[in-house]
Amino acid sequence: MKNKLVLIVLLALPILIYMIFATATHNSLFLPTISKANKELPAWKSYDAKEVLLKNKITILGFLGNDILKNQGNIFNLNQKIYGKYVGFKDFQIVMIVEDGKQADVKILLEKLGGFTENLSAWKFVFANPNEIQSYFDSYKLRTKLDSNFSTSEVIIIDKDINHRGRKGKNREGDDEYKESYNTTSAADLHNDMSDDVKIMLREYRLALKRNKNQENFSLHVKK
Repeated sequence: MKNKLVLIVLLALPILIYMIFATATHNSLFLPTISKANKELPAWKSYDAKEVLLKNKITILGFLGNDILKNQGNIFNLNQKIYGKYVGFKDFQIVMIVEDGKQADVKILLEKLGGFTENLSAWKFVFANPNEIQSYFDSYKLRTKLDSNFSTSEVIIIDKDINHRGRKGKNREGDDEYKESYNTTSAADLHNDMSDDVKIMLREYRLALKRNKNQENFSLHVKK
């Protein structure tokens, strides 16, 4: 009886915490959803010739367009402030959409990044024509716009169900806020807001994994 009571507590506690997450406004426990069930990446070519998908991944999604080397400073900021912290999480990736024909520039960029970061496996680059890039960008209905090079310094967070995540509603101080993207030209924006928000996402999934594991253990003991 005592063992069953312990199992019930172990099962119920994560579910209770999860319910608190799901009903909370933006705080240190839960990251709100900006838009749901967005489009999966089309079957575009990738730099390493492997399929790149958003489903079942925590993704930082950006649009580099056709002027990669001009924007390389933004990539270095993202690499230092975000990538280096979370590359060890197996379902984490940073996906950059680039204009087809710029593969050589991506190679140069990766060689430069390799001088600072040994493991570049979670950096993903996919290639599309300008119309495809614009169409995919527009599907997110963001307030920001692509420039004439089909690029933007803003990146967004996508969860495993291809939901766009960010900040909206009341913050911890009770003030209204809305943040759909993060500015890679700002080391402070990446280091403070984005780093915190990615960390929140990872906590959510750790909790979900723990809850599922407890449910499995409970089911096994009940069968016994």
